[in-house]
Amino acid sequence: MYFEKVKKNFGFGCMRLPMKSGEVDKAQFCEMADAFLAAGFNYFDTAHGYLGGKSETAIRDCVAARHPRESFTLTDKLTENFFQKEGDIRPFFESQLKACGVEYFDFYLMHAQNAGNYEKYKRCRAYETAFALKEEGKVRHVGISFHDTAEVLDRILTDYPQLEVVQLQFNYADYESAGVQSRRCYETCRKHGKPVIVMEPVKGGTLANLPEKAAKIYEDLHGGSPASYAIRFAAGFEGIFMVLSGMSTPAQMEDNLSFMKDFRPLDEKERAAVDRVRAVLSEQEFIAGTACRYCTDGCPRKISIPDLFACMNQKKRYKDWNSDVYYSTYTQAGRGKASDCIACGKCEKVCPQHLEIRKLLKEVAKQFE
Repeated sequence: MYFEKVKKNFGFGCMRLPMKSGEVDKAQFCEMADAFLAAGFNYFDTAHGYLGGKSETAIRDCVAARHPRESFTLTDKLTENFFQKEGDIRPFFESQLKACGVEYFDFYLMHAQNAGNYEKYKRCRAYETAFALKEEGKVRHVGISFHDTAEVLDRILTDYPQLEVVQLQFNYADYESAGVQSRRCYETCRKHGKPVIVMEPVKGGTLANLPEKAAKIYEDLHGGSPASYAIRFAAGFEGIFMVLSGMSTPAQMEDNLSFMKDFRPLDEKERAAVDRVRAVLSEQEFIAGTACRYCTDGCPRKISIPDLFACMNQKKRYKDWNSDVYYSTYTQAGRGKASDCIACGKCEKVCPQHLEIRKLLKEVAKQFE
């Protein structure tokens, strides 16, 4: 049905390219891109904000200028920071084509959609503009990348059923996360019949650099890097069209290609190991909430307490920047920040875990605000 040009289900995410003295190391990127294409893969993913615009121009110089256009698949995105009104979108899009050195994008995604920025995209008719660009042949397929709850995703896919693909943060650490909601968002895509592009399968590298206790579980399998189990976990689900890996070195490229050239899903023993690793990581919870959401019903400031607590747990456990992204997401569109708490205590009266929610919200505000 879709995407006949794409050869395999593994893509090169170009947000973490090799760098040298503040610039993309183009010699190394050329080497990596050539190895990637030679191995039978052809999907590259970028956005204008990646590396301050240097990702797009690196693709121009290292991929587009050196390989026939039909030999590679290229995805770019419309990011909210780069337009304020409908009239800004087409000039920005044309500047992206020029920066990448191409005449069309295979995929064009509405970038990092959430409840807050979605209203701006609708107001500026961004979706309609992207569909028009598809009609003109400047875009082959239109989709979204997404960071919010499954309910928000369901709304967007209901509003725009003509969307063709959804890019999600999806990995075994976030699979049951109350904050990221990988599983629930994936299931929403399946309900709407949308193929999924996976971003952050290794969670920004944290699932490649595990605590000793977790790493030992994979070592006992006698084969495969920690990254291999994370990427194969994501790639093994039905409806996963593409798994992106943000490779920064030839060694990472070599490792990823070693298990994705002849991809096989995790077997029963490997899935059990992943479950044990997830359990080890969960032991590092900072806030022992259950996401029952009893605390949110009566909150006068509409603070999404379980989601903010999930962000705090993610930040403490992995120390990754993505937690800040989700904190920002869950404090938009009328949802209060942790610091908006007026200490009324309604949440604590109904909390089955008897958490000191008011005190914990102060810790969350200190971390993120």
